Formats: sequence, structure tokens, C-alpha cells
Amino acid sequence: MKDFPRIIFFGTPGFAAASLERIVSCGFPVVAVVSAPDKPAGRGLKEHESEVKVWARAHGIPVLQPPNMKDPVFLEQLSTYKPDLQIVIAFRMMPKEVWSLPALGTFNLHASLLPQYRGAAPINWAIINGETETGVTTFFLNEQIDAGKIILREKVSIGPDETAGELHDRLMETGSELVIRTIERIVSGNAGDTGQDPLAAGNALLKEAPKIYKTNCRINWDQDVQAVHNFIRGLSPCPGAWTLLKMPDGTQQTLKIFKTMPEAGSAVGIPGEILSDGKSYIKIGTKTGMINLTVLQLAGRKTMNTGDFLRGFGWIFSETHGI
Repeated sequence: MKDFPRIIFFGTPGFAAASLERIVSCGFPVVAVVSAPDKPAGRGLKEHESEVKVWARAHGIPVLQPPNMKDPVFLEQLSTYKPDLQIVIAFRMMPKEVWSLPALGTFNLHASLLPQYRGAAPINWAIINGETETGVTTFFLNEQIDAGKIILREKVSIGPDETAGELHDRLMETGSELVIRTIERIVSGNAGDTGQDPLAAGNALLKEAPKIYKTNCRINWDQDVQAVHNFIRGLSPCPGAWTLLKMPDGTQQTLKIFKTMPEAGSAVGIPGEILSDGKSYIKIGTKTGMINLTVLQLAGRKTMNTGDFLRGFGWIFSETHGI
């Protein structure tokens, strides 16, 4: 194992754990990991440990989980590890007392081509907005959110039917490789000095990527068919786009939709109208055509493809004519 640079890694989900694993496999010394505090999850509300914490503990790396990043005790713990470099991936906002600690700085991996899509949900918003290209960026932290000097960027194409989950996994792998290249560049003294302002100046509109809440995930069937398709795949599999389905008894059930096929220009259907043969297809009208549902989930049930769903719940559509 290399003895330089001494790294402290900050992260919580699997997206970050992939980079942590890659860093360690390349022989860089990760002297400590900082992750989110354990929190209750699931029906039993058992304490859930983050993917980063689980991986780090399995490989003998000390883990810190501060509720407060400005806690003097935590800051003292960090300083005892004498980090040369800190790496932040999918973590919360960090105070200057933390990111300014190491001599080589603190850098972040962000899942977009900065300065576009600054914010908590860049993968989701890139797909929702119908982008055909995104990427990953490494940059040094400063006082502003996602606005520090860029070190490296790597472009990645987005498929026309690709979901946020599928793109997430590809960016996770691309990002882990970019992290290694970034470490090597910083250690070599060739990190660059690319500010984001010149890049931002060349864009007529900077698109943001704010956090997504379940309440904002309801499908608007009055949009055009491509916009609905992008919205659904941009929220798949999590948190999941949803609509309210009218049941034959007059009640409503939440229906999550994860994959669709747009049928632009279809002459049949009005926004929210459902067409189904009860056996093989379910189509819902939008402003500019029908959209074919292929993977969906009724509240309290498992996720199914349309054929399986209709074998179990085809009776719903015998009297259902709209959303």
C-alpha cells in the first residue's frame, strides 16, 4: 500500500461505496471514513448502516459518524488522522473547518457536467429534462455548493429509454475511475485551476438539480408523451413516479410506474384515459399520444411487468376509464 496521500473519505450510499472500494484497491491509504449516523429503516425500524460504513468496517477502516460536523470533538478526531487529502461523494454539506483541513484540499465527485445540474439530484433531473448527455465532475470544495474549481470531467451519453437507476450505475463506475485519476493528478501537482464561471458564461441557462420529494412525483398526464416518459424514467426506481388509479368500487389506489414506451402521435386517447385489453397492455393518454406501461406497482404489492400485473389485477380495468 502507498503511504501517501493519507485520505479521509466522506460518503454514505452505494454510489460512494464504489469509489471507496476503488481507492482502496488501488493501494491508496484511507485512514478513516466519515458517514451518516445510523437511522431506523424498514417496517421493523431497525438501525440501518450506510453502505459506506458497512464496506469500511468490513475492511478494517475506522468509521466516524458525527451528528454535527462542527462538533469540536469530531474536529479533533479528524485532525488526529493527519489527512493529506479528503474525498467527498454523496454526503451532506461540509463546513469550512472540515474541508479546509488537509494540505492537498478536499474534492467532491458530482454526477453531472458542472456547472450544469448543481444540487442533490443531478441524475434524476438530467433525465426528466430529456438530456442526451451528462457525466461526472471532480472539483475542489469551497464555500459555495457545487461551485468549486473543476479538476476533471467525463462525459456520458444517456439512452432514450434509460432510467435514473440504470444511469446511476453507469455513472457510479465512471465516477470511481475519475476519482482515481483525480487523486493521481492532485498528487502529481497537476490538479488544474478551472473555475466554473467561464463554463457557466457559455450557457444560456444553468439547470439546477434540487432534492426530489415523493409529493413532487405525481405524473401530469396533460403533458406531451415524451415529457411524461422522461418524468417516469427520471424517477425510476426511486422515489418512483405515481398516479392515482380509480378502482371499480370508487376508491383510489396509488399506482407507481417505473418503465414505459411512448407512442407519440397516437390518434387514440385523451390525457388520463386508460386503454387496456385486461391481458397484455395498459395505455394511458397524454397530451400528444398514448404511453404504454411496461413495469408498474400497485400500492402494497410487488413490482411487476404489465403481463403479470394484468394476470393478477386485470379485473381493475373492466370498469376503469381514467386516472
